[in-house]
Amino acid sequence: MSETRVNGADVITAHQDLHSEQGALRGEHPGRSRNPVIKVADLAWLEFEKPDLARAEVFARDFGFGIAVRSESELWLRGTFAGSPCMVIRRGRTSRFIGPAFRAAERADLDRLARATGTSVRDADVPGGGKVVDLLDPSGFPVRVVHCGEELPALPEQQPLLLNFGTDHRRTNVTQRPPREPSRIQRLGHVVLETRVFGRALDWYLDTLGMIVSDFLFLDGQRDRGPTMAFIRCDQGSRAVDHHTLAMHLGPGNGYVHSAYQVTDLDSIAAGGEYLAERGYQRSWGIGRHIQGSQLFDYWRDPDHFMLEHFADGDLFSCDVEPGWAPMSTSGLAQWGPPATRDFLGASPSPQRVRDVIEALRGDNEMDPARLLGLLKAATS
Repeated sequence: MSETRVNGADVITAHQDLHSEQGALRGEHPGRSRNPVIKVADLAWLEFEKPDLARAEVFARDFGFGIAVRSESELWLRGTFAGSPCMVIRRGRTSRFIGPAFRAAERADLDRLARATGTSVRDADVPGGGKVVDLLDPSGFPVRVVHCGEELPALPEQQPLLLNFGTDHRRTNVTQRPPREPSRIQRLGHVVLETRVFGRALDWYLDTLGMIVSDFLFLDGQRDRGPTMAFIRCDQGSRAVDHHTLAMHLGPGNGYVHSAYQVTDLDSIAAGGEYLAERGYQRSWGIGRHIQGSQLFDYWRDPDHFMLEHFADGDLFSCDVEPGWAPMSTSGLAQWGPPATRDFLGASPSPQRVRDVIEALRGDNEMDPARLLGLLKAATS
């Protein structure tokens, strides 16, 4: 491991200049559990409820999902890659996010998880069948861990464009005309959640599901109080996986922030964005390239005001990469692109947001006035 010094303190990092300016100070959170119950392989899908499945299906097709199953009460959305669906939307009285489902690496992991958590393994009501363990994380989100019986077959891909680079001419006597059509979703990439109990929730996902941290963010002047955001990936050993499958940050509410879906390339993002704009959907922020994770991104709101992201070209890390540490700031969200919008940051005040802040400051959680002021400062820095 390489060592350096920052402000006179010992800093230990295995990846100086790789993906973060700083590594962990001595004694800070290691970003992984020594003995997790299991190690999940990936996100399987996300679960929502919405009252209008017909409207949800129209947006889903415009955003680039395929339809795996459609009934009077359920809508299962999928990408082009073989595997599990990306999302299930069940008919409900209100629009709300239910929780994530993670994919177990082996069927036996469900038995081990059930024994360790005092739960049981039951049949999963999913296309192709399977088994599931139902859990509740410290934030109150229902979390499912599933092992599916059958995978959905692959669908035709949206082919990446052949690009010319400097003197590397791969395309001659042929023009580029990307079609104006929906970005074809390949797979579910990650979900971002806000929680009032960040530290407890973080440890739960590391200890219970065996996930590991790629990057920590901390508030300016409050690093000694620990991180307030974590980008968390699955641990598949030497196999490199997405920089983050789950991201969580401390906030006054417990809720869904956004989910991200991989598409082919930048042209797919841009042409698909034009398609969505022509149909009257609201862009939240984009197009740009992130810092943590390096993804090309474009964020949109669906008719129920949930935020969804098209992304491409994200970082892939094996288990050998240690967590990076960086200050939390709005300017640190992107390498290039337009400034982050108030809509993306959730900075527009609303009665519900005011209620969340009051309840969080009065409750038994990790929010206090100093944390709140630090978050407000980060949102404008």
